[in-house]
Amino acid sequence: MSLALDPAAQDLLFREARTANTFTDEPVTDEQVQAIYDLVKFGPTAFNQNPLRITLVRSPEARERLVKHMAEGNQPKTATAPLVAILSADNEFHEEIPALLPHFPQAKDMFFSERPVRERSAVLNAALQAAYFIVGIRAAGLAAGPMTGLDFAGLQKEFLDDDHTPLMVVNIGKPGEDAWFPRSPRLSYDEVVTTV
Repeated sequence: MSLALDPAAQDLLFREARTANTFTDEPVTDEQVQAIYDLVKFGPTAFNQNPLRITLVRSPEARERLVKHMAEGNQPKTATAPLVAILSADNEFHEEIPALLPHFPQAKDMFFSERPVRERSAVLNAALQAAYFIVGIRAAGLAAGPMTGLDFAGLQKEFLDDDHTPLMVVNIGKPGEDAWFPRSPRLSYDEVVTTV
């Protein structure tokens, strides 16, 4: 069976897409990031919550502050990527539910009045949105380098507040020389899918 999506688009988004480790110096514009977000914001989440928050690190001063929180192996690529995004989950996302779920605004208080419940939901749904964001970067013809090798507590203190949980840092740009590590294996369909 073939997929509805064109094979070239399948390759762009999945088969040929890789985590980039080097980048060219070609800039990534705010317009490109907005186009990416305007596409991926339609990805599904529970109760249409939109907990993902994106902090773009552009200034040299902010980049220096960020790099010191990255694991040693992630520091050089974070220092040289054209754009770096800090992805976090907004634990107060429920305040937006009446606007985002107008047919069921009471979901805000019915399901999300307790902070621990919000935090679990925020992290899960922001992680979904982060995955959409990575695929959107690929759809824009750019490469993404998502990383979790970092000091999360230090990153949160440096760039966020107690209402935001850091998820990952993503380097963004056109892939540079020797950008790719060899492709690692994936599990097969039969190893993942069970029918009951």
